[in-house]
Amino acid sequence: MAEPGTGARDGAHSEGRRPSPPHHYPRRVLLAVAGLSPQILTETLYALAVVGEPAFVPTEIQLLTTAEGAERARLSLLSDDPGWFARLRADYALPPITFGPEQIVILRDAHGQPLADIRELADNACVADRLVETVRALTADPDCALHVSLAGGRKTMGYYAGYALSLFGRPQDRLSHVLVSAPFEQSWNFFYPTPYSRVIETNDKRLADTRDARVTLAEVPFVRLRDGLPERLLQGGATFGATIAAAQRALQPPALVIDLAHQRVQAGGEVIPLAAAPLAFYSLFARRAQAGEPALSWREPGLAAAYLAEYAALVGDASGDYERAETALAEGMSDEYFDQAKARTNRALRDALGAPLAAPYLIQTQGRRPHSQSSLRLEPEAVRFASIAPAHGKLADAAPDPDDPDTGTPS
Repeated sequence: MAEPGTGARDGAHSEGRRPSPPHHYPRRVLLAVAGLSPQILTETLYALAVVGEPAFVPTEIQLLTTAEGAERARLSLLSDDPGWFARLRADYALPPITFGPEQIVILRDAHGQPLADIRELADNACVADRLVETVRALTADPDCALHVSLAGGRKTMGYYAGYALSLFGRPQDRLSHVLVSAPFEQSWNFFYPTPYSRVIETNDKRLADTRDARVTLAEVPFVRLRDGLPERLLQGGATFGATIAAAQRALQPPALVIDLAHQRVQAGGEVIPLAAAPLAFYSLFARRAQAGEPALSWREPGLAAAYLAEYAALVGDASGDYERAETALAEGMSDEYFDQAKARTNRALRDALGAPLAAPYLIQTQGRRPHSQSSLRLEPEAVRFASIAPAHGKLADAAPDPDDPDTGTPS
């Protein structure tokens, strides 16, 4: 099921449009991880919505925690007494915020059982995968600004939450930690600074007034890697490890492998099936890049014959597809045929990789019509023709359809 919005990569706004400040978004989500201290949620909410400048008042809260953490959160935050979540809203006249038992998500192990704690390597992997998928899904909504809190849970939970936002975060998304003044830090009786006097006993047996507490939001800068992820990872279903590996590959210098035997290419570490027509056209430019040859125009002598030779090697010169292409090019390459072939080839790469990751592998045009020229701007050593082993992940679910107007032979 697709997430709301125009597309996975356009999770903020369409390209080129400056994003609004986080507090202007219609959907504002606070995502927190917690262990046995649900206080981090009310502390963070107080820091964001009460003393934040400008205030970021969530429209909803999601809490990821263990089985015991969920029970503690339910009893301390959502019960009638003490009901600290409702009390915070009442004390500071905050608007309605969606947060109930349904928004307290219990982390589970590989067998689907609730996690009591996170101590095993396998449990860590499950937590990482769940956090990555949660952040990915939330950042797929263009109307949502996401605020992720690192304040609670085991250190690995905070690490995974922060890294997930680094992978998928957009300009409107934020990451933070809260700092609580002594002696209130880690005190079970403290949930937020009250606007009235409330005396509690702290962990060191001292008495303190919660009205005197100070809670400060420390925003944590992070590197946004979203634009380097292939499109399939933005659609969901990948593990934490697979997403990290894809992000690492995206940071490597561009490398293109063309596998003519299996009609696929590898670009940015992703294996992409291509129909014969766009693959033949792409191979023309790849061979020129590999040989260090200059850009060309549709008027290039022998271009139609060179394309037909590439196409025949893929579909055979006795096939109906080849005969149709040969007929269309009987008088040489036209500018219309050239532009259609280039557009469809580039579209196939963008659809598989997303525009940012696809950019180095696109057939680029320079100059103005009618004197424009096109080339694949890769270094010769970055291009190889070889067999591709699917070592970096899955292939597309289905090969392109030659009859599809976006992947088949240009008309």
